[in-house]
Amino acid sequence: MSVAPLDLPGLSDPQRARLAARLGARLVDGVLTIAASEHRQQLRNRQAARERLAAVLRAALAPPAPGRRRTKPTRGSQERRIEAKKQRGQLKKQRRSWD
Repeated sequence: MSVAPLDLPGLSDPQRARLAARLGARLVDGVLTIAASEHRQQLRNRQAARERLAAVLRAALAPPAPGRRRTKPTRGSQERRIEAKKQRGQLKKQRRSWD
């Protein structure tokens, strides 16, 4: 099944741009091709291809996820990190030979 997703009616310009950006690698001359051959009947394969096409288009049109909100480490985690570094340094200091 082949369809030109950028020519679909009812899409706004931002949606077309999002489709072009997300499906760019899958488009050949502006056409998206979906193949389905898991069933023995042609009709069921066509239906599976339509469902797969709809899923691909839904995923490509989905708005981007919100960005990650940065948080700083807790005071306890910072103290544990520094304490572990100090213990590691002490261990290495004990290994030194004083010849």
